[in-house]
This record gives sequence, C-alpha cells and structure tokens, in this order.
Amino acid sequence: MQQETSKRIISSIIIIPIALFFILKGSFFFIFFMSIFFLVTSYEWYQMTKKKIYFYPGLLFLLFSSYSAFLFRNDNNESIFFFLLVLLTCVATDIGGYIFGKIFKGPKLIKISPNKTYSGMFGGFFLSIISINIFLNYDNFFVNSNYEFTPELFLLVLLVSSVSQIGDLTISYFKRISKIKNTGKLIPGHGGLLDRVDGLIFAVPFSYILFKLFY
Repeated sequence: MQQETSKRIISSIIIIPIALFFILKGSFFFIFFMSIFFLVTSYEWYQMTKKKIYFYPGLLFLLFSSYSAFLFRNDNNESIFFFLLVLLTCVATDIGGYIFGKIFKGPKLIKISPNKTYSGMFGGFFLSIISINIFLNYDNFFVNSNYEFTPELFLLVLLVSSVSQIGDLTISYFKRISKIKNTGKLIPGHGGLLDRVDGLIFAVPFSYILFKLFY
C-alpha cells in the first residue's frame, strides 16, 4: 500500500498544478487541454471496449462530457468558481474513498467493484466536505467570489460527490466485463487517465445542467 500511495501522491503533485494552469488560463489553453483529455480518454475507452456495442454510446458520452466541461468553464464570471468546486469535490471524493477504504476496510459496497467499501463511500463524502470548506476560505487565490458554505452548497457537494462515485462504479463495471484492472498505464500509481477521471466525466455534465437551471 505504501508504494502504491507514494506513486499516487507523486503523480498528483505533478498533474494537479498542470491541470490548474490550463483551467485558470482558459481560452486556447483550455481548448488544447480538453482536446488532449478527450483524445486520451477516447483511446483508452476504445482499447477497453474493443468496439463492442457500447463503444459508440460511450464515445459520444465522452464527447458530451468534454464539451460540457468547456461550456461550464467559460459560461460566465461565476461559472469558473463552480467548475473548480466540482473538480475539487471529485478529486477529494476519490482520495477520501481510497484512503478511508484502505484504512477502515469493512463491508463491500457492491459486487461490481469489489474494492469499494462503505467506509470508502463515507470517506469520500467526508473529505469532499472538508476540502470544499477549506476551498471557500482560500478561493480568492484562484477566483474572486464571496460564497459561503450554505446548506444549499453543502447539498450540492453531496450530490456531486454521489454522482462522482456513481461514475467511478460505472467505469468499474465496464472494466470488470472487459476483464481488466486499469484502463491504461499513463499515470503511475493510478493507471489510465480514464481511471482517474471516471467520476469527473459524470459529475461535470450533471453539475453544468444544475448550474444552468439555478444560476
């Protein structure tokens, strides 16, 4: 576990600042970033599905998710704040699920993904809430906003975290029926890019629809 965790930490230290750079810069930089994102995840999806009947619906969904991210990031002056909030929620959910699941173990959550536990699920919720609370105190380092952790925002974090975990389980299901452990070997300690963004590709379009409905 220590070696695997070390690889994850090192990979995250490298990847997160790079991703933040492209997201905050916006314009051409973000278009370039999302284009690479779509191409890599599509290639991993192709390799995993081997053109089975669900290959094309999955490919269309990846395109829809990537385009939703582009629209979300560039919608208006407030959208980048919520975009970053969604990204942080998904990352914290993934980290919390991994750490709490490894430490506390306990009953399995679902047969689709035997490594997922109830402790990991609640750990994902817990760390996402803590992370967003910290983010709201220091978000002016990234964007100018005056949001507080209201009950509505608390509910939004729980919803996004839930969708992120559903996305994780969905990709786990397709990996299971494809009889593979990871979607690729691009990121040391993580596997493929699709392994790490499985929650994001579901949470981003879901959150963007909510954003358009209520903001």
